[in-house]
Amino acid sequence: MNDAYELHRTEPLVPEPTSRPRLGFLGVGWIGQHRLQALVRSGLVEVAAIVDPIQALAEQATSIAPGAAVLSGMAALLAQELDGIVIATPSALHAEQTLEALTAGVAVFCQKPLGRTAAETRAVVDAARTANRLLGVDLSYRFVRGIQTMRRLIQAGEIGEIYAVELVFHNAYGPDKAWFYDPVQSGGGCVIDLGLHLVDLALWMLNVPKVMHTTSRLLAHGKPLETYATEVEDYAVARLDLETGATVSLTCSWRLPAGCDAVISVAFYGTQGGLALRNVAGSFYDFTTERFWSTTRQTLHTPPDDWGGRAAVAWARQLAMRPQFNPDVAHVITVAEVLDAIYGRREA
Repeated sequence: MNDAYELHRTEPLVPEPTSRPRLGFLGVGWIGQHRLQALVRSGLVEVAAIVDPIQALAEQATSIAPGAAVLSGMAALLAQELDGIVIATPSALHAEQTLEALTAGVAVFCQKPLGRTAAETRAVVDAARTANRLLGVDLSYRFVRGIQTMRRLIQAGEIGEIYAVELVFHNAYGPDKAWFYDPVQSGGGCVIDLGLHLVDLALWMLNVPKVMHTTSRLLAHGKPLETYATEVEDYAVARLDLETGATVSLTCSWRLPAGCDAVISVAFYGTQGGLALRNVAGSFYDFTTERFWSTTRQTLHTPPDDWGGRAAVAWARQLAMRPQFNPDVAHVITVAEVLDAIYGRREA
């Protein structure tokens, strides 16, 4: 291992499941194929069927999962007696497709965001609870090794009382699909795309404290965003004041001229030290993790770390062992409520 520091682990070992859930995949573009590959590689599942509106993508995916049937749509997928469905489709479809699967008694692992608003998100979580089926959302950055070490240290009180959290996610390119720039289809711009991960990490790592106050400023093409009806933000800064007394500052953007592909950082500062994860040389995937005391620092983790498919694999393992509703997923409602506050949206 490439680490100068290995945290003492105290969590119990998770037994391996004895059955392999039958899965269907709805959407096998870049993200969908990545999840498919991770799940096939895990050996935990049987891939029964694949659906994508682009036939060539569906057929390409069968090279990853030989023997999987290529089907025409959601109805055909749900007729396959599946245990679960992995959804990686445009954001506007997530809530509707997840509701349809849950109503049919099928567990779901969905690409984020689960819903475009808190109301949509809450409706899906409520449906999973009613159906008593496992619901997972691809909050993939939780599974970065450095993030998990940071969370354990924070919750063990190793850096004292947290008073400041600073998070950044800049993407030099921005999405390459037109629907991302349509607020009706996407639910927003860089905040719901990238900032969602930052809000999730800030709250999850601190055991989901109540957000007392939210302020934000959203820009499009370098100017304050004036209408949400026809345009989405490509730069945003927000501040969350927590009930614990801590302040969370987050910034995210698309197409920022930062001189590299991406700038990603997650930092927590406490009364006894600090912790930070930062990307390496503009990478979207490689991170270093450090611990701070005043002017001293210690490296906890360095690349490589193959974390990208871990969220899907963790969901599949849970599905094999306990397919019932897990109430921990309700955290995504809290995250969606914070995003609504950043956008200045009010529920009807």
